[in-house]
Amino acid sequence: MTPSPRHSSLDPVQIEGWRWQPFLDNAVGKLQPFDPQPYDVPDTFLLKQGSTGSKARPVPVTTATWACSTAKLRQVRSACVEAGAAASVLNFVINPSCRYDLPFFGADLVTLPNGHLLALDLQPVDKSDPEHTEPVWERLMPIFERWRQELPDGGPIPEEAQPFFSPAFLWTRLPLGAEGDRLIETVIRSAYQEYLELYLNLVDEAKPVSDARAASLLAGQHRYTTYRAEKDPARGMLTRFYGADWTEAYIHDVLFDLR
Repeated sequence: MTPSPRHSSLDPVQIEGWRWQPFLDNAVGKLQPFDPQPYDVPDTFLLKQGSTGSKARPVPVTTATWACSTAKLRQVRSACVEAGAAASVLNFVINPSCRYDLPFFGADLVTLPNGHLLALDLQPVDKSDPEHTEPVWERLMPIFERWRQELPDGGPIPEEAQPFFSPAFLWTRLPLGAEGDRLIETVIRSAYQEYLELYLNLVDEAKPVSDARAASLLAGQHRYTTYRAEKDPARGMLTRFYGADWTEAYIHDVLFDLR
């Protein structure tokens, strides 16, 4: 496994053998009409390599970050992890500018030794605000309904997490092997593309909001990023790979850096 050299957050992530490469490449391509600009990511987080497993049989681990910003999107970023049979991960999140009434885009595509954990959503800044949610959900729910019938349900989410997910939260667990691979290629990839295309259509259509509305949206974004940073499920895995100091800095200063 040989990653390509990295020099800035706009350089493409290319990791040999990484399962989720086509998903990130698809997103990077769809963002090009929005004139993406480099997003500041310290070198230590652009590319990090380590190992897991035993001393006798170490498994190489690579974590790479791709990030950009656009006129309407404060931060678009992906966390990419490849560790062979131990883990293969794409965590892709789009954080909108608070000057536009937009949700977050979130995709978690995770392969672990016991199966695939896969989630897609357009996550609300304020779930209780119909002005914010209804224009999104009325367009997203038909996409969700079409694809959820093709997938096993991933199970309940914690009550404390529910304010941060939409009714169209597509969440599934798939087995390793031929059937899981088939569903990833025929269902998950198509659903991912449709969720992302809808999101970027919303971005294209979005108009600036008032200062008061922007302040309200920013407060909701702070609640979202604070929760996500506190509850990041990758914390344990990344700590095993790289230690607690690097992991906490990565979570708080890169992945969920809104202050």
